[in-house]
Order: sequence, then structure tokens, then C-alpha cells
Amino acid sequence: MVLEEIKKTGDIKHIKPNMMHTLAQEIREFLIEKISKTGGHLASNLGAVELTMALHLVFDPEHDKIIWDVGHQSYTHKLLTGRRDGFDNLRSYGGMSGFPKRSESDTDVYETGHSSTSLSAGIGFAKARDLVGEDYKVVAVVGDGAMTGGLAFEALNNASALKKNFIIVLNDNEMSISANVGGMSTHLMSLRTADRYLNFKEDVTRQISKIPNGDKVMDRLRRTKSSVKQLVIPGMIFENLGIKYLGPFDGHNISLLQRAFSDAAKIEGPVLVHVLTKKGHGYQPAEKHPARFHGTGPFDIETGLPLKKRTKANYTDVFSTVMRKLGDSDEKIVAITAAMEDGVGLRRFHNMFPDRFFDVGIAEGHGVVFAAGLASMGLKPVFAVYSSFLQRGFDELAVDVALQKLPVVFCVDRAGLVGEDGDTHQGIFDLSYLTMMPNMTVMAPKNKWELADMIKFAISYEDGPVAIRYPRGQAYDGLEEHREPIVLGQSEKIFEGRKVALLAIGSMVETAFDVREKLIGSGVEATVVNARFAKPIDEKMIDELAYSHELIVTLEDNVKTGGFGEQVGRVINEGGYDADILNIAIDDMFVPHGSVGVLREKLGMDSQTITDKIKELLDL
Repeated sequence: MVLEEIKKTGDIKHIKPNMMHTLAQEIREFLIEKISKTGGHLASNLGAVELTMALHLVFDPEHDKIIWDVGHQSYTHKLLTGRRDGFDNLRSYGGMSGFPKRSESDTDVYETGHSSTSLSAGIGFAKARDLVGEDYKVVAVVGDGAMTGGLAFEALNNASALKKNFIIVLNDNEMSISANVGGMSTHLMSLRTADRYLNFKEDVTRQISKIPNGDKVMDRLRRTKSSVKQLVIPGMIFENLGIKYLGPFDGHNISLLQRAFSDAAKIEGPVLVHVLTKKGHGYQPAEKHPARFHGTGPFDIETGLPLKKRTKANYTDVFSTVMRKLGDSDEKIVAITAAMEDGVGLRRFHNMFPDRFFDVGIAEGHGVVFAAGLASMGLKPVFAVYSSFLQRGFDELAVDVALQKLPVVFCVDRAGLVGEDGDTHQGIFDLSYLTMMPNMTVMAPKNKWELADMIKFAISYEDGPVAIRYPRGQAYDGLEEHREPIVLGQSEKIFEGRKVALLAIGSMVETAFDVREKLIGSGVEATVVNARFAKPIDEKMIDELAYSHELIVTLEDNVKTGGFGEQVGRVINEGGYDADILNIAIDDMFVPHGSVGVLREKLGMDSQTITDKIKELLDL
């Protein structure tokens, strides 16, 4: 195997050119085999194999700086930098990350996990290089989906000020996670399909190469500021911003990419190399269903079908069903996603009500303000978004929505621990950053029925924005018999007990129920309360619990700082109660990758560890 010759960074440069195609095939086979067992990001990585190989052939990753946007396409980069063995424990606790990690390799120069950041970071690297007089190349790889993000446009505007080489590689596969939308997508499509320009360019290149000193003539043409393509393709947005444009190039042709990157490295100032790739390239199931193989669990290689069959609905499924039903009964309900139509469960709503569905692209801040505009005119916008992505619209949440008390509903998916995607994706800050905003109502359901009830409540609520946060994965279907109506700021007492009160919010109610069962074996029947609201908090219930119990235990899958437990503690302290407080939450840290079960054990948030802590405090 050619791949076996890659043991460290730079080894690819010793592979014979005629073996590069074989190496690309072996890399794909390796990735498919490993990810079929561990799960991970497959489609994006299969599409970037030749692109990554060409970057490693032209540049020196130990000296030059390659910055990956999002980073979920960096698996080939990890292979080419000697991390082959790490794929056996990919995304497992203590194993190799699915994203660039500076602690793993010096060639991972910048950690990422969210979209549209590589250009800004790359400009910072380039400016730092120029200020201290170093000579490395800076290459920022960005996807066409990421180009819908406002941060990317801010960086493009700033890049034109650079006087020395800065290379942007636009990896254009016509996809973010779902299909791309918007003006930038349309513009890139015009470049992809500009056959008149491509044919003209090929003819000119072929004819000039036949004349004496043709290479020098071509080099002169490449350096000419007023490019011929300006006359052939109107509206070249990159050139108009002062960024040299090269391409588009076949992203699966290694030798062509090598020449393109070598040419780009010679240009003074910013240059963009437009590369056309196919998401999932080389594996038919991923080519046919790229969104499904964006982030996949273990699967059968032959069929592409997941090995683990889903028998119960997850919270996203529940949201999807409720939204479709509510859309039938209320024409004012509109739905918004930020390039995550399938991920957040809005496919059915889109199919049923296409005029009331909006995909804003990877632009969460814009999505929040767009929702504010819709709400201002009497519509009922529901913005479904992952917790870790919503935090990208923090300022807009505060100033454009909460300040104006606009009735926007935020359905915050993937709240709490999400598992294998790791620290950039854990939704462990939303209770803190949402509850700090005046006028914001924040809720979390204990099970699938309560999620449905909360969505209905939130859409009917007109006095300000409402955020409902719920976790990734299978929806809890226990405690079905406990379904009190949702009333603003009121919690729900599920079990009456003594001595210990377990005050839990969201998915931690299930954990509280398990803790109660374990404590019964030690002679303690604990009270269990489903908080429901993180804001407004049920101070009356907290007063009642603190008056009648020795120990109040708060349970949340959020960081302690600014979280639910701190708010409960404030009420108890201000009331002067003697009850002790045990706050079960996440310490001041970013949580690494690993399965949710393992992470809960490591963080001391599993039912057995919590039970042991309570027994110790009660001297049981």
C-alpha cells in the first residue's frame, strides 16, 4: 500500500507522481473503513482528498500555515501528518479529535469547529508574518457554504489591504450541510457554469504554449491586473474586492491543483483559488446522500445504512412533527434555519409550507435579526438552531430581539452535552447566556410530551422571546403521567419526599428520577421537581423546598457559571434558609469529545456519582 509509506509530515513528497491517484484511492478506502466503525464526518472529507494532497505537495505544513474552516474536512490532513493510528479512536474520549487540534500536531495551526472563521484567522496569520519579517505562506481553506457567513465577507473586505501573499482556497462542493442558498451560491454557480470562459481560457493557453517563450507570455498574462476573465464573466466579486481570482479548477485533479497552488504562491497580495469538488466523492452512498453522511454514526459499507437502527423518536423528530401540525392550524407561523434544514427537523415544514420556510445559510446572526423583522410585522417566527451555533448571534439576541420584547421562538437543539463532536459543539452555555438577557423566557422539557407542550406555549406567548432548549438524541418517554399544563414561571413537583429535594431542569429530570430510585435503597425518599423554566425561575417553589428540606440538589447540563443552579442558590441565600445546596453542573471548562455517557461520568453528572455525593453529605 502506498498509504503505508506516509508515516510523518512531508512523506507525501517522496511518493512518485504516477502513484498519486492510487494514494487518493487508498485514503478514501481507509476513511470509509474507519468511519464506518467510529462514525464521523465522511462526505466532506471524501470530497477534499485531492485538494489536501495538493496542498501538502506544494506547501510545507511544518513551516507554512494551512488553516481549515470548520475543520470537519481535515481527516486527510491528519493522515498526511502521521496520525493514521489515531483513527482507531477517532472522536472517542481521550482519542483523536474530529477537528484540528493544536495539542495533536504542530501542523494544526488553528483550532476550529464553527464556520466562516478561516479567512479572518488567515489574515491575522499573514499580518503577524509580515510584522515580524517571516516568510511562511498562509493558506485559508474555506467552503462555499461558509461563504454565506457574514464573517467571511468581513474578512474578504479586509483581505484587500494585504500587500504580500495570502492564499484563499475556495472548496466549492455546492453544499454546506444542506444545499446552499442565497446570492453567493448563485454567483459561484455562474462561475462553475461559465463554459464560454473556460473554453476560451483553454484555447488561449493551448495556442500560447505552442509559440516560442510561451511560458513567459502566460506568466505575464497571469500577472496582468486587468484579467481577460473580467471581460468574459461579469460581476467578478473577488477581483472587484482586490483579490486575484484563479479558477475554477477540477478539485479531483491533483496535478492541476498543484499547478494552481504553485501559481497562487507567486502572487503578491491576496489570491483566491476556486476549486470544484464533489462531496462524498468516491463512495456512492455519500455522493447520493451527502447531507446524511455529513456527520454519520457507524454504518454498513456495502449499503451505506446505519448499523444502529433508531427505534424511538428523538427530540428533533418531536419538534418536526409539532411544527408541521401547528403550521396547518396557524398561517402566521414561519420557520427559519441556518443551513440545517435536515439537522433541526424542518424538512417536513418546508415541504408542506414552502412559502413560510426560510434558510438563511450559515448566518446565525442574520437569522436572529431576520426573525426579529418578521415578528415586528405580526408573524410568528420559529428559529430552529443548534445551541453552540445560536451563541454566534449573541448580540442580535440581546439587542434586536430581547430589548424590543419581540415574540420570536428559538428552538435550541443539541443543548447540553452532544458527545463526539467535542468542545466546539457542546451546547453547555445556553442557559447562562440566554437567562442573562432581560425579557427572555427560557424553558427546557423533561420528556417528549413536554417539548410539544412547550412549543405550543411559546408560539402563543406574545410578551417577548422564548427559548426552548432540548438535547441531542432519543427523546425521554418516561414520566408520561406527569403532564401539568405549562404556566409561565411555574415548575412541576413530580414526587413529594423528605430531607432531599432534587430540582432538575430539562434532560436532567430523568437523571433526578434515577437518583431518587437509588436513594430509596438507603432509606431516603427524595422530592423531585421538574423546574421547566430557567427564566423566570419559580422562586415560590424554591422557597418551599428550602424551608422543608435539609439539602437542595440542582441538576443541569450547563456550566455552573451563570447557570440554573446559581440562580437557585441566590434565591435560597437571599431567603436566609438553612438548607445546604449541591449544584450538579459542568465546571468552568470546555468539554472534550467522547460519548455523552462517558462524559457524564467524567464530569460527575451520572446518577450513581450524584447519589454517592448526596449520601456523603447526609452521612448515609
